[in-house]
Amino acid sequence: MNTIVRYLLAIHLLWALLIAGCTTVPLDHPKTYSEAITDTHDTFLGQAVAEWREEHPDVSGFYPLREGMEAFGARLRLIEAAERSIDAQYFLMKGDTAGELFAGKLLRAADRGVRVRFLLDDIFTTVKDYELALLDQHPNIEVRLYNPISRRGFQTLNFLGDFKRANRRMHNKSFTVDNQVTIVGGRNIADEYFQLKTESEFLDFDLLAIGEVAADIAQTFDLFWNDSKAVPMEALRSNVDEQQLEIVRQQIEDEVNAGSESAYARAVNSPLVQDLADGKVELYPAPVEVITDTPVKLKNEIGEEHMTVVMNLVELLSTAVSEVIVVTPYFVPQERGVEFWRNLVNKGIRVVILTNSLASTNHVAVHAGYARYRRDIIEAGVELYEVRASAVTPPQDGNEQAPEKVTLHTKALIIDRRYMFVGSLNLDPRSIEINAEMGLLVDSPEFATAISELADSNLPEFAYRVELSERGRLQWQTQIDGTQVVETSEPLSGVWRRFQAFLYRAAPESQL
Repeated sequence: MNTIVRYLLAIHLLWALLIAGCTTVPLDHPKTYSEAITDTHDTFLGQAVAEWREEHPDVSGFYPLREGMEAFGARLRLIEAAERSIDAQYFLMKGDTAGELFAGKLLRAADRGVRVRFLLDDIFTTVKDYELALLDQHPNIEVRLYNPISRRGFQTLNFLGDFKRANRRMHNKSFTVDNQVTIVGGRNIADEYFQLKTESEFLDFDLLAIGEVAADIAQTFDLFWNDSKAVPMEALRSNVDEQQLEIVRQQIEDEVNAGSESAYARAVNSPLVQDLADGKVELYPAPVEVITDTPVKLKNEIGEEHMTVVMNLVELLSTAVSEVIVVTPYFVPQERGVEFWRNLVNKGIRVVILTNSLASTNHVAVHAGYARYRRDIIEAGVELYEVRASAVTPPQDGNEQAPEKVTLHTKALIIDRRYMFVGSLNLDPRSIEINAEMGLLVDSPEFATAISELADSNLPEFAYRVELSERGRLQWQTQIDGTQVVETSEPLSGVWRRFQAFLYRAAPESQL
């Protein structure tokens, strides 16, 4: 067999492997339509919310969950309080400590008769199919995977073979209990989001909210839950050994009962969670609006008419009169974005943008895309900051080991110290154009001002101010233990990481 024939056969085999995934995704598998349970006013949470709303009849209540352990504890406590329903929607889940505890608490709730609907995007979820199927076999739990990849053959080849469909992902993150209380923000279900990893910590931000906003979130959940791309777990994995469920249960029980140093104990006994449970925390009362893309965005060609979240925020930003603060882990503005921020600055508006540095980012390819525009953004008049990866603080929950580095994962906008948007949206082409996103827009000068002042006080030591030197070169300035430090190259980044960033410059910007 000559070389040309072998080459053609190899191409034919590769093509066959690529297209194989297109025909084995059960998007048409039958499923039951369901909606949020709304008759929950007589539940414990329903009565507590009703009591609060008697004093605040026309607004929702919310509170920030800044620390990872607090955010995890709040979720676990809410699961324990659930009486009728739990609707959880996440971009990813891992089979680590956080994933096990979360799943175990869902099982306990289902045992009490609570209906659990769990919707996960498929692409980066690393929990094994059989583990999700074990959850799904419980009569009160239903698991669906959004836009799943074919399980036959190699996942990467299946993804590439069905790229046009598989590349569009559900990035939404919400957690709603009894249609009364919800948590929305940037966190997924994995250790790094909840201060459970020793090597690194994701600095993230959630809002716990009550009132009508919870019912609104539940409606957005229904849109994705009943969408044609939400595939029941039983269609992907049905051969489950029932005895395995009890084994998994026991593993989780061991973690819950491990004592005061267990992740569960640390989470539910964190000061904020205890104060929330005891009613000692004063919620911020304010109008809160849910802004969400719909599944339609994931089924059509890229177009502004489907970019609901971004277009709403652009409209709001255009009304800014004094200040805009942007916190985004991934920032690839492209030429259009540079011009947008320049126009705001030219109107006399202070624009502050905080994103990851090369050392702190968990996606070097995205940083490479961002670095192309760094000089342009600075020259446009934007105050540009990058997270200092070594700006770690000792844990305050009794755990003595601090993470080795921090990674920014918060997605937030603050406008005129009045409006604050918190959600899943990154300011990169993937979030803006390709994936579905969501978040909450809060109209609260008190809250927005408090967060803005916190940012102003922490930025000098938490992040590098990236500027141009007198010679027109990039430089990074920060304060470490009260001493001014100036770096002239990517701080805390070794040769290999810089070389990776250089190579990733060839990555298609539209996919970042």
